[in-house]
Amino acid sequence: MQQLVSTVDWRLILPVIVAQLLLLAVALIDCIRAERTRGAKWIWILVIVLLQLIGPVLYFVFGKEKSS
Repeated sequence: MQQLVSTVDWRLILPVIVAQLLLLAVALIDCIRAERTRGAKWIWILVIVLLQLIGPVLYFVFGKEKSS
């Protein structure tokens, strides 16, 4: 296991991790501040947190109410 960790090129993985964390934070903040969502807000928060990369994308595509 330690050999695997030492052979990983973190310069390639770190930007993906940072982008994922930023997307997670933006989705959570947007969901919490939104007056209305499509479905229960607590379910969307669970989806965002538990499904990691795909959860925030699902929220922005399907869960966010369109503003008029």
